[in-house]
Amino acid sequence: MNERANGSGINREGMERALKQKQRRSPYRVQVRKTALDLALIWAVIGIFLILAVSAVYFAASILMPITLAIVVGLILGVAADRLGALGIPPMATAVILSSLFALMLFFIANTLATPLVDLAGEAPAMAEHTIERVRPFLERFRWLHVTATTFRSGPVTPEALIEHTGTVLSTLATRVTPALLQGLIFFGALVFFLGSRLALRRALIVAFNDRARRLAAIRIINAIEQALGFYFATATLLYAMVGVLMTVIAWGGGLQMPGLWGLFAFLSSFLPYLGITLMTLALAIAGLLTHDGLMQALAPALAFFVVHAVMENLVTPAVMGRRLEINPFTVFVAIVFWTWMWGAIGAVLAVPLSLIAMTIAGEVMPRGPAQPKLPG
Repeated sequence: MNERANGSGINREGMERALKQKQRRSPYRVQVRKTALDLALIWAVIGIFLILAVSAVYFAASILMPITLAIVVGLILGVAADRLGALGIPPMATAVILSSLFALMLFFIANTLATPLVDLAGEAPAMAEHTIERVRPFLERFRWLHVTATTFRSGPVTPEALIEHTGTVLSTLATRVTPALLQGLIFFGALVFFLGSRLALRRALIVAFNDRARRLAAIRIINAIEQALGFYFATATLLYAMVGVLMTVIAWGGGLQMPGLWGLFAFLSSFLPYLGITLMTLALAIAGLLTHDGLMQALAPALAFFVVHAVMENLVTPAVMGRRLEINPFTVFVAIVFWTWMWGAIGAVLAVPLSLIAMTIAGEVMPRGPAQPKLPG
């Protein structure tokens, strides 16, 4: 009897010890299996949250867009701010210096483009008329299009209609000037204050976490974001400057007017993946058709730019940047479409930086599993 009692006591102690170990492994003592209805409820809540978040971002674009742009620009200029801070310059003085340099750069670009764009706007009706006369014989060959000489003389997009509605167009643009100026002031104000308090914000974000592991993770993520953005845009600026120089040579060799302006357009448009090269190629094709009589001679600058840009994007840029900053092309395309729909042209500019930030955070947060061996097919 004593042996049996001792044996049952030992078994009971072993069972209790095993139960305690099982409870230590799991934070929940009772695991409830979720049903399909529970999962549907969870995903419904997530979906409603995403819809509300996207709606809030869309309707608050006038405020969020310049602030987001200021934060992205501030992160890109973070390396330069650290260099100036190492020289003993106060943070707010560093912010004013960098913001002023950025404003001067924007003013230089706007001043460079102002005169040619004004001249282009004045010559737009004559250019449209000339383009129609050049393109109409080619389109008339396709009888199923039903294109005749009167096709371009009727409708709301004729040169006469455009000239007639010039006042309406100018008044519409004037009503958009005030919001644009207000957003510009918000942008520069946010940029100055973000650069001036960047280190304090970083310190507050790190201290907000309780344990040491999460603080180290926050430091790694912030450093990785600044390094990724700084390296990407510094390298992209140099590579796209080469594209601009080559475009200047192409425009000069192709007989186009103002080849330096074409080079500047090529440099700026290169920061818009897919959209930039498409718009530049179409613009070069139209300019070539307006300048030359021969079809091949007219399309030669557009084809040359397309080849140069394709080689730069698909061969040179990946070789220089490596796979560390490689983004899936489909992801970039979807990001451009989404942010263009949300915030217009500024959203298209922010699509790549925001994708880089999301990719960097995901790379730091998600655990890196062991490398899987490649099995023979």
